[in-house]
Amino acid sequence: MFVSESHLSRMAAVVRAVEYVVGLPGYREEVLARSPEIARHDPGGARSAFFGFDFHLAGDRIGLIEINTNAGGALLNVVLARAQRACCPPIEPLVPTNADAEAFENGIVAMFRNEWQASGKTAPLGTIAIVDANPEQQYLYPEFLLFRSLFERRGIHATVTSPGALQWREGRLWHDESVVDLVYNRLTDFALEGDDVSALREAYLARAVVLTPHPQAHALYADKRNLALLTDRDRLAELGVPEATSEILLENIPKTETVRADATERLWSRRRQLFFKPAAGFGSRAAYRGDKLTQRAWQDILSGNYVAQEIVRPGERAIGPEGAAQVLKFDLRAYVYAGAVQWTAARLYQGQTTNFRTPGGGFAPVYSGERIPEMGTVTEEHFR
Repeated sequence: MFVSESHLSRMAAVVRAVEYVVGLPGYREEVLARSPEIARHDPGGARSAFFGFDFHLAGDRIGLIEINTNAGGALLNVVLARAQRACCPPIEPLVPTNADAEAFENGIVAMFRNEWQASGKTAPLGTIAIVDANPEQQYLYPEFLLFRSLFERRGIHATVTSPGALQWREGRLWHDESVVDLVYNRLTDFALEGDDVSALREAYLARAVVLTPHPQAHALYADKRNLALLTDRDRLAELGVPEATSEILLENIPKTETVRADATERLWSRRRQLFFKPAAGFGSRAAYRGDKLTQRAWQDILSGNYVAQEIVRPGERAIGPEGAAQVLKFDLRAYVYAGAVQWTAARLYQGQTTNFRTPGGGFAPVYSGERIPEMGTVTEEHFR
């Protein structure tokens, strides 16, 4: 994917604007008041690893369609970067180098070590558990193995496990006979409500383990009701957001609102311009494009906890010879930590949403004429 430097700069500006608003006491108080109780637990300094800011890009318009707090694919994109070869001399300056890939890997390890140190830990980070439900059956299980290998190469013992295999005893979190220092959380049980996560929940509440990403980060960033607040000019002004920051958000996040009973008729009449998403949803599950809505789906939306978002159509990429090209939609994922963009990748697909099932689709590298500062090397010095 070829993306202009100006678009990448605007994406980075949106990330910074969101980070600014999330840091405001009024925003945090409002969002956490409607969130699960565990989201109000102080995570102890961890900022949460691997935010995914997902953008649509069509023509000159970009639109932040959602934020994820356990964005997958980062290390797959390192593999992809190392696999790239220039097709011709003009492309050579744009192709990621092995040095770029290694710098990103260094930044990833630095990020997890920073999560550990920011939580007040002074001993070296010794053990990381990469945790997801039934990890061997997960679509991105190969990436879990890449993470385990990366951590091991950098002197950190790592394991891939399900939450049910963790044990809470003697005031520590254990996996087999090893104490777990940090959990890289890939679960979609964002509030740690399931019976199988009881040991992890107890350790987190006791601050006996560093959990990243954690429930508070999901509540503050990934709950889609937050997008309604971030696109409400009056509420932003009441929170004290500077006008310039508000304009960045209003221009680059599609207008979003919670689905309420008193807006039913208006939203139904405008459904063709809207996309409906569950507030706590992920992976496009139970999401509906308005022009495809059935009455049954509409009733599900009305009885559920949904938001309605103005449609910003994804861009398209034609692949193959003229006259027989395959046309794929795409979005852009910015991997983010501490308000800075670490890496940007594209996801190509056909259908309503990204799916990783389209032949010829999936992750694709993003090329731009010049690497912007936000996409530079992230080192431990960055966090100091």
